[in-house]
Parts: sequence; structure tokens; C-alpha cells
Amino acid sequence: MVLLFWLQTKKTVIVIIGAFLNALAINLFLVPANIYSSGFTGLAQLLSKVISDQTPINVSMGLLLLLLNIPVAILGWLKVGRSFTIYSFFSVALSSLFLELIPITQVSKDILLNAVFGGVILAVGVGLTLKWGASTGGLDIIAMVLSRMKDKPIGSYMFILNAFIIITAGFLYGWEKALYTIVSLYATTRVIDAIHTRHAKLTAMIITKKADELKKAIHSKLVRGITMIPAKGAFSNEARDMLVIVITRYELYDLERILAEVDPNAFTNIIQTTEIYGFFRRE
Repeated sequence: MVLLFWLQTKKTVIVIIGAFLNALAINLFLVPANIYSSGFTGLAQLLSKVISDQTPINVSMGLLLLLLNIPVAILGWLKVGRSFTIYSFFSVALSSLFLELIPITQVSKDILLNAVFGGVILAVGVGLTLKWGASTGGLDIIAMVLSRMKDKPIGSYMFILNAFIIITAGFLYGWEKALYTIVSLYATTRVIDAIHTRHAKLTAMIITKKADELKKAIHSKLVRGITMIPAKGAFSNEARDMLVIVITRYELYDLERILAEVDPNAFTNIIQTTEIYGFFRRE
């Protein structure tokens, strides 16, 4: 119980740090340079500018980000998972708050520096949040739902949705800004990949002496099939079991916590899963 409380506390702190870094990247680098972020953050940024330019109404980016994520949070609650959705919406709410509190300040006049540093700082916030079993909401949740329906990589859906933001920004405010937005998105993607695995599905191979306890713990948290294979240590000659399980990248956090609680001495190998043939639960 104490360990669970400590893990949840650390997860909350990580989500707060991630939200703060997101807001910092946007208000200090991307917004002053008119470079657009990815996902719903970029959409909120674009809508806020269009509304303020075309109408006498001035709607803050933070408020738009929160409003856009409300229907997505409901969708995520129904289709993705409650814990993941709660922490994701918490991250969105904090990002909206920090966007209001942190003043928009131009750190550099060089648009390339703004694009790269904004993208990298944003990616650190997003990557940390993903690594600890949450997301920055919006696009991540929609892409996950679409991916489960069609069983295709999440990246293709994220690319399509981000392309809409880039093309719209290009038509409205010039293609130079749109091209620098692509630079920022590329930097963001590369850093997120370095912090958190980019693959939609992963295979975990777990060598353990506590196979039954791990099996029960995994089934209580994840609705995934497990294959148990008898194994033997080549050096020690001790009998063990190997558990093989295929998960999505968003379930990796839960699996890591289970291993830490049940058998921290288990040897675990996480590898990329390119294709799956046969039944794989998507809902």
C-alpha cells in the first residue's frame, strides 16, 4: 500500500513537471516565433490566433486547450482506460493553467533556435509524461482509439492530424512558419522516441521464479494473454518460468510497476513487435 502511494505520488509529480515544461516551451519559444506545436496544443494555438486576428474576441490558448480536450477525455474514459484518461486530463488541466501563468516572452529572435529548443523542451515534457503512464491528452487519445479500431500504427494517424495544422498554418500565415513548424515537430518526435518507446506494440519476455504471482498480478491490471514457458538457468541450473506477453506502449508503465512490486529480481526483455497475427484485444 505504501509502495503504491509512493508510485502514484511520483507519477503525479512527473505529470506536473511535464505540464510545466510543455507550457514553458510554448510560451517562451513557439508562440513568440509563431511556430505551431503538435496535436491539440497546436490546434488550440492556431484557433486562438485565428479568433484574435479575425474577430474582436480574444480567447486564451489555455482555455481552448482545456475545452478541446473535454470530449476527448470522455472518449478516452470509455475506450482507453480510466487511470490513463484521468492522469492525461490532469496533465491537460495543468498545461492550461501554466499557459495562463507563464508570460509569453521572446527568449531568442532566431526562429530556428526557437523551433529546435521549443520542440526539444516540449518533447521532454511529453516523453516523461508518456513514460509514467499518462499522456498530454488530445491527439494521443484519438490516435489510440483509431489505432485500436483499425489495428494500424498510431504514428500514421498522428501524422495526418498534425499535417492538417501545418497546412492550415501555411495557408493563413505563410509557408515559412509552416516549414519551421515541421522542424520543431521533427525535433519533438526524435526526443520523445529517445525518452519513451515509439512502437505501438511491445513484447515482454520475463524470466522469473514467481510466475504464478506475476500472472495473477498482470491479469488483475492488464487484459492480456500470457504464454508460460518452462526455463532453466544455464549457469545455476535453477528452474524458472518465462512469461511472454504482448502489450501496447501505454501499458508498459503498468507492467513495470507490477514487476517492481511482485518480483524486482525478474529478468525482463522488452522488444519491438512489428506485426501481430491472431487475436489481440484492442478494447
